[in-house]
Amino acid sequence: MDSKQYDLIIIGGGIIGLSTAMQLKRRAPRWRVAVVEKEAELARHQTGHNSGVIHSGIYYRPGSHKANFCAGGARLLTRFCDENEIEYQRCGKTIVATSQDEIPRLQTLYERGVANGVEGLEMIGPERLKEVEPHAFGVQALWSPNTGIIDYVQVAKAYASRFEQSGGEIFTNAPVQRIARTSAGLEVETPGGALQAKHLINCAGLYADRVAQMLGEKTDVQIIPFRGEYYTLKPESQHLVKGLIYPVPDPRFPFLGVHFTRHLNGPVEAGPNAVMALKREGYRKRDVDLGESWETITYSGFWRMSRKHWKTGLGEMHRSYSKGVFVHDLQKLVPEIREKDLGTGGAGVRAQAVARNGALLDDFSIIEGRDAIHVLNAPSPGATSSLAIGDHIVSLAAKNFGLSN
Repeated sequence: MDSKQYDLIIIGGGIIGLSTAMQLKRRAPRWRVAVVEKEAELARHQTGHNSGVIHSGIYYRPGSHKANFCAGGARLLTRFCDENEIEYQRCGKTIVATSQDEIPRLQTLYERGVANGVEGLEMIGPERLKEVEPHAFGVQALWSPNTGIIDYVQVAKAYASRFEQSGGEIFTNAPVQRIARTSAGLEVETPGGALQAKHLINCAGLYADRVAQMLGEKTDVQIIPFRGEYYTLKPESQHLVKGLIYPVPDPRFPFLGVHFTRHLNGPVEAGPNAVMALKREGYRKRDVDLGESWETITYSGFWRMSRKHWKTGLGEMHRSYSKGVFVHDLQKLVPEIREKDLGTGGAGVRAQAVARNGALLDDFSIIEGRDAIHVLNAPSPGATSSLAIGDHIVSLAAKNFGLSN
């Protein structure tokens, strides 16, 4: 590409970067806006490797960004899909307490969901659970009938199409190698050439902290990649799961535990675990990047996190290498599951921001620089909330960069 001038560049062609781009052009149609994506295709990483759930807003602390964005974001998402003929299904979700000591945590989730405006939420007993999920076991459950499933890659590509139709430009195969401040603004270097811009929005996902560092931002967090590994139920066993079956999560961690997720057109995934990856895009156990691994193990926050959660980490690794342990955990939810029911599945990598004190950031983290906005942590329900988050980022851009029609 030749050197081109833009008002604003968005780094990252995932669902949040594309939602932001689409809404930015809607708010400021005369602005020249470009998206740069390092892969050959859009939505290749977290967007393309997530569970495809339209979350309803049950888990999140009222008043948090997650709570504020999720319920409203889900409504915006389904409206967008209706307008653009994108398929989704409201299959419903059960969060199942398998022992009496989990019921207080389940009650807390119910209260959070009600506070966050989740519609149709209901506490149910074992009899009603059997009607909803005949093969699940639980002493009590939380039933969310409006939780849905979707293909987020289709959604992201629809955002991209709307953006390009409004005059935006997307560059693929364009990894950002360097960002420099010049007298005219910012210069973003890629293998195909440099792009000039007055402002920048960083939606780089697994590399968001690296992009922020290129601009000299002191973020006080580092991305540590956690791989989530799945099995897939074989076709003859898919009848064991009607919709979505989740455990009651441990509130100490931003992970939901192994669960069952039905996808559009039938396939059912079982998982994921949460093991530290040795490469930021390490989807397989054998994927190792020595430089990125060294970056992780020399980060003080990693060791503080490890001291707090080493037992849990060892348990996740054990489950990663033992199908029997994985099956045992799945059987807590669906006792009929056997090893023979599980076929080969895929994996995703979560960009988990970890603070220097070892804390796992559990909420969205968006920071504002003098000429840039950085989305440093956008975990689940980031895809569900993509339109709400994009609107929020555009509002920050309007405040900081003076968007004009």
